[in-house]
Amino acid sequence: MRDLAERSMPRGLPIVGRSIAYANGDTSILSDIDVTIDACGRTFILGPNGAGKSTLLRVLHGLLRPTRGTITWNGSALRPAAQAMVFQRPVLLRRSAEANVRYALALAGVSKAETDRRVHEALAEVGLVGVAKRSARVLSGGEQQRLALARAWALAPEVLFLDEPTASLDPAATRAVEEIVRAIHARGTTIVMTTHNLAQAKRLADGIFFLHGGRLVEHAPAGDFFRAPRSPEAASYIEAERL
Repeated sequence: MRDLAERSMPRGLPIVGRSIAYANGDTSILSDIDVTIDACGRTFILGPNGAGKSTLLRVLHGLLRPTRGTITWNGSALRPAAQAMVFQRPVLLRRSAEANVRYALALAGVSKAETDRRVHEALAEVGLVGVAKRSARVLSGGEQQRLALARAWALAPEVLFLDEPTASLDPAATRAVEEIVRAIHARGTTIVMTTHNLAQAKRLADGIFFLHGGRLVEHAPAGDFFRAPRSPEAASYIEAERL
C-alpha cells in the first residue's frame, strides 16, 4: 500500500500535553499530566481500571478538551486532520465493509479514482477482500475490528490512536489485529494505544506511559519498564498481572 503512507496534510507531531487535567463534573479523572508523543514510535498507555487511560487517549487525539492545561500538535492548538482512532467496540455503518471504508475517504475529500484504489488495498491488507460486499454488522468481532483498522489505514494517518482494540477478541483474532498494527506502524504511522494486556504491550510497545489514580506515575522505554519499574505502583501492577 505504497501511497497510503504519503502525507499531504500538515504534520501534527510532536503531540505535547502540559499540566493536563480532566474532570467529569466533580470527579477528577486526570491530574497534572505532562506527556510528549514523538514521531514513529509505539507508545502504550497502561494502568489499572479507572486510571484514566482512555480519557488521556481522547485528550491526545483531541476528542476531549482538558479541563486545565494545554495540548498542542506540532505547536498548534488546532487538532490536525491526519490522525485516526479505533475504539474497543468499532463504530461501523449499516453498510457493506467496502462502503464503510469508502465513506471515510469521501469525508476526507479523496477523489473517486483514488478512493477505489485505497479501498481495495486497505481491505487486502487486513484480509477482508472476500467479505467486501458483506454487511459490516454481520462480520465477526475480529473482522469488525480489522475493518475499523482498514478504514483508519486507508486515511493514511500520521498518528493512529487505539483504545484497547483487542479487549474482547479471542487469541487468534488478537494476533491478527497485532500484525495489522505492526504493518501500519511499519508504513510510518505513529501508534498510541491503551491495553490491559501486558504480554501484548511487551510484544508491541516501544515506550510506556503508566497511569495510576489519574496521574502519570512512570514514563519509560518498554524494556526498562517491564524489567525494572521505578515506581511501587507500576511494580505492583506488573506483579499482579503475572499472578
